[in-house]
Amino acid sequence: MIKTIINNLRFYLSLITARLAYTAIKILGKSSGTSFVGMLVLKMYPDFLKQCPRYIKNKIVTVTGTNGKSTTSGLIAHMLETANQKVIHNVQGANMLTGIANVFALKLFPFKRFDFAVLESDEAYLTKLYDCIQADFLVVTNLFRDQLDRYGELNTTASFIQNAIDKNENLKLILNADDPLVANFGHNRAAVYYGFENVTFSEEQKNSNAPQEAFNCICGQPLHYVKQFFAQQGHYYCTCGFKRPDCSYKADAEIHKDFSIITVEHNGIKSEFKVKLLGLYNAYNALAAIALGFENGLNQSEIQKSLDTYKSIFGRTERRTINGCQALIQLIKNPTGASEVLKTVDLKSNIVIAINDNYADGRDISWLWDSDFEQLKNAEKLVITSGTRANDMATRLKYAGIPQKNILVVPDIKQAIEKACVKDETITILPSYTALLKINKMNLK
Repeated sequence: MIKTIINNLRFYLSLITARLAYTAIKILGKSSGTSFVGMLVLKMYPDFLKQCPRYIKNKIVTVTGTNGKSTTSGLIAHMLETANQKVIHNVQGANMLTGIANVFALKLFPFKRFDFAVLESDEAYLTKLYDCIQADFLVVTNLFRDQLDRYGELNTTASFIQNAIDKNENLKLILNADDPLVANFGHNRAAVYYGFENVTFSEEQKNSNAPQEAFNCICGQPLHYVKQFFAQQGHYYCTCGFKRPDCSYKADAEIHKDFSIITVEHNGIKSEFKVKLLGLYNAYNALAAIALGFENGLNQSEIQKSLDTYKSIFGRTERRTINGCQALIQLIKNPTGASEVLKTVDLKSNIVIAINDNYADGRDISWLWDSDFEQLKNAEKLVITSGTRANDMATRLKYAGIPQKNILVVPDIKQAIEKACVKDETITILPSYTALLKINKMNLK
């Protein structure tokens, strides 16, 4: 009894301290406040996150994977909110323990309850999160080769997620059936699978020049594909018997220039959705969110309403007006994700590529050479490179076949964007993670 009272007092004191700290850093203008407050409350009370689930009345949804975590979790949170559910969500994408603690510390009140928590989690921190919080759902988007200096190879990242799953026996998995590594998480667990049966493109689809990795089955033999949509995503099988599982949410996708039409079949009923996001990679994110929505009792009308009103979070197919020109900002951070984004770039727009090599970006920038920057060789205007690795990016563009006279190096990111912003024209900005954070803090109007 006494221990419970002490823990409650420490918890409430943490909430008070969080509010004061957040107010202070906003007044001083020293931080965006996405992680600092979380770090502070965890220092004060290491068990802070263990106390948070009692403020969630219904379900806790977690989302992880290499690409698409922020968009998928954002779509899920918005779907639930559109259905009049109260949701707590780390909307700004701070997905390590400090970021998740941060959002709870700033949103919780002693007598306030939320219906759902939607938590995006870094793959490497999912196990630590599950040490504190028992989730009801885990959505896994994909597993692509990412920052080798932080995550290692794919089997390392997969082991992080598998260890987390093993900690939570009541967890319901929502898995991408088209990704063999993701599908394997459900081999001995209750899992719901989503995936595409067919994908068509209404406009001429750009072919990718990115090197295709050989992808092996869990038995070690090469996988065979009946259909391969991009990277290792598709309909696969192995002579050992491993194959793409049947989907509870099977879908067809029509990919248009500025939107997609997704027809989802579940329990013999077909539902059509229009998704106003670019590219096949975002169609996968939307399908994951749709599956989670149906699993939690939402209907076609509620889901479509949320898709119609969803606004991209910063840097994930985000549209903004900057200095009178229309800007599209798309985060790039690894070969597969960058190559898919590059397929969607408007070659008539002014283009800025801002690459940093800070810790959160990954120090190893070799991924630039595995990304399909050849997609930009017919760019009609200047391609401006910026950030701490602006010169490396310029060298990569030279070898991608872009004429040197069309490449301009402007290391200062704000100056690069201002140079590219021509009134009444469009600009495409492709930043790495910390470059994106810097852009978000800039006074660009």
